[in-house]
Amino acid sequence: MALFVYQAFSRDGKKVTGSLDAPSEGSARELLQRKGLLAYSIVAAHKAIQSESFLERLFSSSITLKEKILFTKQLSVLLKSGIPLLPAIELLIEQFTGRMHRIIVSLKDGLKEGQGLADGMSSYPHDFENLYIQLIRAGEASGKLEVILDRLTQYLERSEELSGKITDAIRMPLIQLGLIFLVVIGLMTTIVPKLMGIFEQQGGDLPFATVLLVAMSGIILNHYVVLIGSIVSVVMAFLYWKSTKSGALNFDRFKLKMPVISTFTKIGAIVQFSKTLGMLLEGGVNLSEALDIVCNIVDNRVLKESLKEAREKIIKQGKIAQYLKQTGIFPPMATYLISTGEETGKLDMMLIGVGDTYEKELTEFADGLAALLNPMMTLVTALIVGFVIMGITMPIMKMSSMVH
Repeated sequence: MALFVYQAFSRDGKKVTGSLDAPSEGSARELLQRKGLLAYSIVAAHKAIQSESFLERLFSSSITLKEKILFTKQLSVLLKSGIPLLPAIELLIEQFTGRMHRIIVSLKDGLKEGQGLADGMSSYPHDFENLYIQLIRAGEASGKLEVILDRLTQYLERSEELSGKITDAIRMPLIQLGLIFLVVIGLMTTIVPKLMGIFEQQGGDLPFATVLLVAMSGIILNHYVVLIGSIVSVVMAFLYWKSTKSGALNFDRFKLKMPVISTFTKIGAIVQFSKTLGMLLEGGVNLSEALDIVCNIVDNRVLKESLKEAREKIIKQGKIAQYLKQTGIFPPMATYLISTGEETGKLDMMLIGVGDTYEKELTEFADGLAALLNPMMTLVTALIVGFVIMGITMPIMKMSSMVH
């Protein structure tokens, strides 16, 4: 049975879309006719997904990281239980819905035709990254697919956990900044304008805080079109600059100079490089191909170029630790451990160990940053709101004292 995606007309002329399992396209057409549907398009699910345009992929639901983790974990469990690959894939079909369901059916059809699992996944580069596919291919070649899937599950779960911690560390300060902005804008556009007339009638010198608030309120109310246009123009110009090759490179270079961001970037690169290279080597991927894959998954372009230069030297000389040290990314402890792994013939295990160590360090750094930023943002909020309230209340208190 294969999965087909169809478009058809019902008896009352309405357009109907959906999917169904059938042995062939002809059988699918017959099944639809029995349901009272006139099909004008029937396409095998795997072909339908592969031919999706950019806009279709953009607006259609895609595979989530949780779905990928669940698929990887369940397939690993089934294979370790002694179930062959094809029956295991068939068992997983009903466990998922939407795009993931269609992809698994496509993988099943490919396996029935003698296609490898990795080859089937390579048809969906937007759902399965190169690292995932190469590890699956290595697992199939070595006969240790269940071990590789187990490793991939751990890797994906740890990546999700780490990404969540970093997001949590940044999310609350950003929410607080947004709330501060909304409160200040609200006061500037509602309360301050109403009090401006009273302040003008009062005459005399106004406190500096009040003068500043009145000036800011006037700018916001009288020139909001220019302000919004300027902000949009700056954002668009930044995004365009960042999309260019030189802009992206300079922005990545700038991130390496920012105190907190540089720590996340450098330690994150160490974790990505070490764990990924370790898993690839453990899975039987040759060093040259493994280094190629690893260098391309590092996000920062400056670090990526440094690692690519090291890759060329490593392939020629075979001394990984020595040339990783020259990049300036890896600290002495990391290069020492990697060097030890080279000497003992346990490079894959040592690389995974280095990745685990620095992943823990990055997690602790994210937790510490969150613990530090929350009280700092509370203080900043108090100072800004306090300044606004002071600017509003000081003239009112002054008028009250004059009345008495």
